[in-house]
Amino acid sequence: MKVPVAKPALIGNEKQYVMECLETEWISSNGKYIAKFEEAFSQYIGVKHALTCSNGTVALHLPLLAMGIGPGDEVIVPTLTYIATANAVKYVGADAVFVDCEQDTWNICVKDVEAKITPKTKAIIVVHLYGHPVVMDPIMALAKKHNIYVIEDCAESLGATYSGLQTGSVGHVGTFSFFGNKTITTGEGGMVTTNDDGLAARMRLLKGQGMDPNRRYWHTVVGYNYRMTNIQAAIGLAQLENVEWHLTQRRRIAEKYSQEIEKRKLPVTIQKTSDNTTHSYWMFTVLLDKQDEKYRDLIISKMAELGVETRPIFYPMHLMPPHFVSKTFKNAEEIAAAGINLPTFSQLSDDQLDYVISTLEKVLN
Repeated sequence: MKVPVAKPALIGNEKQYVMECLETEWISSNGKYIAKFEEAFSQYIGVKHALTCSNGTVALHLPLLAMGIGPGDEVIVPTLTYIATANAVKYVGADAVFVDCEQDTWNICVKDVEAKITPKTKAIIVVHLYGHPVVMDPIMALAKKHNIYVIEDCAESLGATYSGLQTGSVGHVGTFSFFGNKTITTGEGGMVTTNDDGLAARMRLLKGQGMDPNRRYWHTVVGYNYRMTNIQAAIGLAQLENVEWHLTQRRRIAEKYSQEIEKRKLPVTIQKTSDNTTHSYWMFTVLLDKQDEKYRDLIISKMAELGVETRPIFYPMHLMPPHFVSKTFKNAEEIAAAGINLPTFSQLSDDQLDYVISTLEKVLN
């Protein structure tokens, strides 16, 4: 049996909507599906504004630009995340200040955030890692106290909730990715959400080459071509129509993994879920009891030999050459050295699930 770590599920109106784009020849960044997708997404997240863009990294860059963050400023970022989160800070010339994660949830450590805030701090980026929401109230309280922005990186957390609120609706801005391995996909693509009218207008201006919305081809600022195509938005709308099905399937998979890990007493630890949160399980992830990167890679290799694709947890940002910091972040380093993402996608069958679990048990024994 061959089991990939991720793949998209195109089960709805994707083909119908794309064919309409082709037949009407609205295939670029104009067309009705852009507005339809934005409106449907804003309603789903529960915010005033949702702005399509070309990918999840761009979704992070736009709010930093709109907030006026630049050289001499600092943005607090969890070190345990995908590199795009830190790269976006570099794009605007600001300094990424890394913080450690919590040992049990793997999400950003609030105490470390508080310790790292300085007069130069302009924003905090929280990452809802692998679909588990950050406990937002303490973060928002710090932001209010110090008059700084909060950006929610929701690339992995579509459908996850904190205190009944969708991720992407709690901070000043939320950012989403629709890459092919995400819960819903547009192939490449992203979205920015906010309730702030001013930030929304600024980001819309910036993503469209800085063209005045009331004066065609008159450009008031240096902008960017960060737009999504009508075809991508058509796929996104069709995917969003089935988002609850996607989430239900991922939670089914996570429940099965959790039950079997406990039943078979496998030597692994799973991500702890915080109170008042619902996990979206973009990726179901385990930590091997033996915290050793070489051992982790050996397990990944053995799983691959038996037909199961897995992947390691993200390397901490502070260890990467572009962002290197000569400092130890104990929790993040230990989690990264021991973590493996197991296959998690909506159409993962029960037979495939059983095979993955049996294979993991076999290679760990």
